[in-house]
Amino acid sequence: MNERETLKINRQGHLEIGGADCVDLAKEFGTPLYVFDERYIRKMMQTYRNAFKNYEGGSCVLYASKAFSCMGIYAIADEEGIGADIVSGGELYTALKAGFPAEKITLHGNNKLRSELELALKSRVGTVVVDSAVEADTLDGIAKTEGIKQSVLLRINPGVEAHTHAYVQTATPDSKFGFPVANGSAKKMAEYILTKKNLVLKGVHCHIGSQIFEKQSFAVAAQKCIAFLAELKNSLGFEAEALNLGGGFGIYYAEGDPVLTPKDYTEFLSTLISSVTEGCKENGLRLPFLNVEPGRSIVGEAGITLYTVGAIKDIAGIKKYLAVDGGMFDNPRYCLYHSKYSAILANRANETPTEYVSIAGKCCESGDLIGDHFNLPKAEIGDIVAVLSTGAYNYSMASNYNRNLIPPVILVKDGKAEYLVKPQTYEDLTRNDIVPSYLKKA
Repeated sequence: MNERETLKINRQGHLEIGGADCVDLAKEFGTPLYVFDERYIRKMMQTYRNAFKNYEGGSCVLYASKAFSCMGIYAIADEEGIGADIVSGGELYTALKAGFPAEKITLHGNNKLRSELELALKSRVGTVVVDSAVEADTLDGIAKTEGIKQSVLLRINPGVEAHTHAYVQTATPDSKFGFPVANGSAKKMAEYILTKKNLVLKGVHCHIGSQIFEKQSFAVAAQKCIAFLAELKNSLGFEAEALNLGGGFGIYYAEGDPVLTPKDYTEFLSTLISSVTEGCKENGLRLPFLNVEPGRSIVGEAGITLYTVGAIKDIAGIKKYLAVDGGMFDNPRYCLYHSKYSAILANRANETPTEYVSIAGKCCESGDLIGDHFNLPKAEIGDIVAVLSTGAYNYSMASNYNRNLIPPVILVKDGKAEYLVKPQTYEDLTRNDIVPSYLKKA
């Protein structure tokens, strides 16, 4: 466990997060339950924001909403003075409903719907990242109708392959995201956007992947982006004002992952900033306004999920299963990526682990596992299992598979807990169901 002041084992031998005893949280709110540590979220937002305080080109950190989106997280981001990266109409609607300033929102997506683009421009979002020629055409038309000049960035693919899972690499040659620099597509697209009367090309955007621990990957990506900006200046006479280098900073999930502190993330950003500064100096470019888009590293380790053990199945000589009251409907990442996690018995957190077990969910799928090979004390029915580092891409990817209820989300700070997302009900599940008239009983 990557312990910190707000995630530790207390005097009762229980897991504590944000000053709250996890056993008490399970009793009060039930399980399964997503729990978020507000102080850690704020600390990470401040870490990213402060890392740019000496950068002379100007900057804005954008919280990557896809990691975890709800009205409360946007309220925190707004208080901490950072922007938001959103990738759908739903995320945009949520941010706006929370009162988040539209001018600090950047809209992403490789296939944005016309309705999403219309909502974005009607709301006056600050920036749209263009990822196709047809999108540039559509956006230009909507901007004309709205009577505005929309600021845009061009998403490019610099060809930097981060060492991570293939499904979360986004800058490989065959990625669905961005225009490749190597084959000239990015330059042609930049030239095309510059012909649009209602679009203002501010610069470029790139994102090389997720769960990255190598500083050099970010440095190389920055260098390639600067080289491309120099090419645009030399060949098209266009000098970029902005550069968005995306996110993808890794976090600790399980043994084998680096244990990172806020200081370590600051060093990541210092490396990135140095690459940009040196590259601009070498190429005779002005320093661009910089954006980065951390999401997982802000909320990932801030979140845990609590479950209750409901059944134990020991298959002699093969495997032992602990079955919990959640599963792939609240955390599909093991099924998708075989993602690693750490777990602890929250009500017996100070006991020595004695066996390796698999944690199974309650869905009607053999592959419904939270993971394999968790080292825990011998568990009993009713024990509270805490799976750590579930703050990113768990609630966001949750579903009602098997018509299970998506767990509620609570925010804890100084021992006090309140809902971020209220519990679903069975009525919520059937709210939009309709029985066709010809199937209704007379």
